[in-house]
Amino acid sequence: MNLLDGKLAAEAVKEELKLQVAERAAAGKKIPHLAAVLVGNNGASATYVAAKVKACEQTGFISTLIRLEDTVTKHKLLETIRALNEDIDVDGILVQLPLPKHIPEQEVIDAIDPQKDVDGFHPVNVGKMVQGAESFVPATPLGIMLLLSHNKIDTAGLKAVVIGRSNIVGRPMSILLSANTNPGNCTVTLCHSKTKNLAEHCQQADIIVAALGQPL
Repeated sequence: MNLLDGKLAAEAVKEELKLQVAERAAAGKKIPHLAAVLVGNNGASATYVAAKVKACEQTGFISTLIRLEDTVTKHKLLETIRALNEDIDVDGILVQLPLPKHIPEQEVIDAIDPQKDVDGFHPVNVGKMVQGAESFVPATPLGIMLLLSHNKIDTAGLKAVVIGRSNIVGRPMSILLSANTNPGNCTVTLCHSKTKNLAEHCQQADIIVAALGQPL
């Protein structure tokens, strides 16, 4: 079993981005600007957004945090997104999920300009990812692919089991691992709550990605 150090890989990615941003600044080019929208006071969501803002600071990105009350109307949230779509100074938009129950998440995701959808949740970006075209990709699956790449792991021909079929992690993870890329080219089995003999699938796997939101 290989134990991969995610923190070490993350620091390497941050350092590379920091250099790229510094080079852009030295050349007089635009510095990337991320706008994050946080609705309500969900503790986990606030922690995630704070980590993203901190990562922006560490790499030299510009970040803007927009906080809205959990009573915000769908109309107001969509107006906020439209304004960010039209703001030429903003390069990326992130609306932290989950949203309050009275706001339909898919409608909010669909409202984000695909060219600014850094979460990679918009149907346009999902479609491009499936086709193998350049697109924004959900962060956790992309992070796992970068972790494999950083550790120079040859995944071609390996058996991978992905546990969980969410649109945020499980499904995109299975697509990326099976893509004709490096890392990639795995034979992927996507398991879920209705999968029979889960332990048997895992025992046959070279790579296991658990995307259940809870320990196995």
